[in-house]
Amino acid sequence: MSNLNSSSKQYLPKLKGLVNTNTQWQAFNDMLDYYIELQQKKLEQSVEPVNLYQAQGAITALRQLKHLRDEVNAETKANG
Repeated sequence: MSNLNSSSKQYLPKLKGLVNTNTQWQAFNDMLDYYIELQQKKLEQSVEPVNLYQAQGAITALRQLKHLRDEVNAETKANG
């Protein structure tokens, strides 16, 4: 998620409540894990290349979201 430009970083401080509340963050991570599992099953069962690429892209995006806490907290520290 370090590829965010300055206009998208304006939203990061607004996500502090989600990423710093352990119950919410754990539920969010559990949901991400569930969707990653679904995409991995799709990846294993796909025969068409386009479906493989879509599943790979979805898994990459979901895994990037798992690093959201680090991104939000790093941005918060950088801006004081």
